[in-house]
Amino acid sequence: MSNKKFAIRVTEKRNGWCAEITRQVTSRKTSVSKRETGFETEAAAQEWAEKELAGFIQNQAVRNERKGEARKVRIEREERLAQEAAEKKARYEEAKRAAAAQAELDDEDDFFEEE
Repeated sequence: MSNKKFAIRVTEKRNGWCAEITRQVTSRKTSVSKRETGFETEAAAQEWAEKELAGFIQNQAVRNERKGEARKVRIEREERLAQEAAEKKARYEEAKRAAAAQAELDDEDDFFEEE
């Protein structure tokens, strides 16, 4: 199975073979996501690792899809809130302009009443 993010590493230890599923964290760093030791043969370790890697990748795909849906909902909510804030600001600015215009008219009325 080929994947850029995950790989299989099989090594020989004192008490048998060890199979690891590694994850490429950065270009220079990898971490072990899952490890199993005590295999009698390299082939058994390789078989276990390939089976686990397939499940790992499938779980990752399901997780990514679930997180993607949550991201869509969050983005839609943020856009809606931003639009509501913009509308509220526009209403405030309009009310401010109307109040200023009314104040100007009141000043003109006061001016003509004084004469």
